[in-house]
Amino acid sequence: MSSFRKSVSALLLSLVASAALADATLLNASYDVARDVYKDFNPMFQKYWKAKAGESLELKQSHGGSTKQVRAVADGLEADVVTMNQANDIEFLADKGLVAKDWAKKFPNNASPYTSAMVFIVRKGNPKAIKDWSDVAAPGVQMIIPHPKNTGNGRNTYLSAWAWALKQPGGNDQKAQEFLGKLLKNAPLFAAGGRDATTTFMQRKMGDVLITFESEAEMIAKEFGKGEFEVVYPSLTMQTEFPVALVEKVVDKKGTRKQAQAYLEYLWSKDGQENAAQNYLRPRDPELLKKYAAQFPAVKTFTVDEVFGGANKAFAVHFKDGGSFDQIYVQK
Repeated sequence: MSSFRKSVSALLLSLVASAALADATLLNASYDVARDVYKDFNPMFQKYWKAKAGESLELKQSHGGSTKQVRAVADGLEADVVTMNQANDIEFLADKGLVAKDWAKKFPNNASPYTSAMVFIVRKGNPKAIKDWSDVAAPGVQMIIPHPKNTGNGRNTYLSAWAWALKQPGGNDQKAQEFLGKLLKNAPLFAAGGRDATTTFMQRKMGDVLITFESEAEMIAKEFGKGEFEVVYPSLTMQTEFPVALVEKVVDKKGTRKQAQAYLEYLWSKDGQENAAQNYLRPRDPELLKKYAAQFPAVKTFTVDEVFGGANKAFAVHFKDGGSFDQIYVQK
């Protein structure tokens, strides 16, 4: 047997052995740009749970566009928990009977352990002088975003731009739809997810502006260097939430309810909130938010409830087949 095959065989054996040694295995189905958050969070929870319950846990992750993720869960992906960036994606699972109808009341803060905001990432020196949504929609500007039909990141961008247009003097839904038509014409493509959008912008050097979560800017800084881009906060942007839920049928089938419940609860612990802040997500803990105030500039935000009457209503009006996005995109 070649040395390469021996090393592969040894790796596989070690993975099998580690799985066999675990008292339970949890799978977290999550949105695309949450990789770094849970890469740091999972070892913390494993250590905590070992000390608290005396159990060793194997923690697995699945990442992708949020809507694609929940559809995979509905189609049989046995995730114990879902950690998403759109409430309506979890509502989709609730409608399928996989998540409790009152899932938002199972944890604090409408089951969202932290928040963020949609920001503009522009190239060093901001050569296109992009300061607000009107600049992104200007002729000759290329915008990189994930697909609004399949990703929370893309939907949040769309809704942020719509709300901005709605709040302009004389703004109304018709004018907002016209503005989104101009904005979407500046998207040369739609990325599969938030991290794919980042790769397209930073590695493939496509586009003048990437619109993404505030937290993604730190990942870009770590990977590409802070001197390669600038962060611009628009005059109005959405306060994004990241709801979580147990997948009831899976945890009952696997017997992992107590571990999965504790896993999500730990997101609100001091360690969980500290981890969120260190990954540039705005913690719910007021003391930690104050501690990290320097990295979270004041920004004017709105919630999806305030402008659109809730995530479900926003989804039905804008992103269901035949909704405003489809009407605009047919004309693009």
